[in-house]
Amino acid sequence: MAGLRLAGGILGVVLIASATGLEPVQRDVSYVETKAAPSQSLDIYAPAKSDVLKPVMLFIHGGAWRIGDKSQVQEKPQVFVDRGYLFVSLNYRMTAETSPREQAADVARAIHWVQTHIAEYGGDPAQLFVMGHSAGAHLAALVSTDERFLKDVGLPLSTIQGTVLLDGAAYDVPRQIQITPLPRMREIYKSVFTEDPEKQRDASPITHVARDKNIPPFLILYVATRRDGKLQSEALADALRECGVSVEVIGAEGKTHMTINREIGTPDDAVTESIFAFLKSRSSARESP
Repeated sequence: MAGLRLAGGILGVVLIASATGLEPVQRDVSYVETKAAPSQSLDIYAPAKSDVLKPVMLFIHGGAWRIGDKSQVQEKPQVFVDRGYLFVSLNYRMTAETSPREQAADVARAIHWVQTHIAEYGGDPAQLFVMGHSAGAHLAALVSTDERFLKDVGLPLSTIQGTVLLDGAAYDVPRQIQITPLPRMREIYKSVFTEDPEKQRDASPITHVARDKNIPPFLILYVATRRDGKLQSEALADALRECGVSVEVIGAEGKTHMTINREIGTPDDAVTESIFAFLKSRSSARESP
């Protein structure tokens, strides 16, 4: 039973329905030039337009790289809009049809679309932040460290102004396969990242951390009681610091793999306040009173 609960930390989160009452101003927008399936689309949540362009948060859902949907955002759109941001939630292709690196390429394509079009919705393309949960945290970290993804769509790493990671555990994939506590979880990682050590390393954000790449600042949050998440988060943070990248690491007390994401935007949530404290000095958003 304990094993089922822990494996559910990877897979179970996406089974929780969206609880947000805020409707997107635009739904199912394709971020690729060719006619796309729903797996390559995004939803946009926006405050009322004003003369001042708003910073943008792009959210990448979790689901073990195999399941999940952009609608599973809970209270996040409302709290970001209330605090003066546009909130964009994206879908990406699942590993049944592609690889984790191609999933990261989808994220880069979505970033390019936002850069090109978000001003039409009142968003500031110069103030773009990325946030991901679980598998989405891995993809956010990979796009923020391996410059090839954004370079392929004509953008520099400096396009991303800040990256927020929520309880990821695949920043160093070979190491995670070694330390993950359950055989079922180990098989999930091997099925997603293959058993090829070189492919595992190339899909690991920590592999691509280096100086003078304009890697954005990071806020890395993990469930305080999760040993592998703590080890992965601290190892990535150490690598970033060694290369001169600004990074903050927080072990979220009283959280599970699901609630660290699900409870963003709820009253008195410490994770929510940590996120906005991180963003505040890096954007011109003005929170509503």
